[in-house]
Amino acid sequence: MALFMDVHTLPGAVGLTDAERAHAADLQTQARYGVNYLRYWVDPAQGKIFCLVEAPDVEAAASVHREAHGLVADEIYPVTEGA
Repeated sequence: MALFMDVHTLPGAVGLTDAERAHAADLQTQARYGVNYLRYWVDPAQGKIFCLVEAPDVEAAASVHREAHGLVADEIYPVTEGA
């Protein structure tokens, strides 16, 4: 499976609780698409959320967000894990 980092840019600040709820919804939805959301990071003041995900392809990763909560990423990058 490939590894991807996605970036969400929201209008205004992001609450950590809101990001946590969205991630929980991803975890409940991911199996239907063969996806594994691993971690996420939040820049609350800038309205940014970053998600690390294992997925067969970009569309599968995006489909989880679309179905789980509707917050589709603005950008999705293939990444390679380093130390």
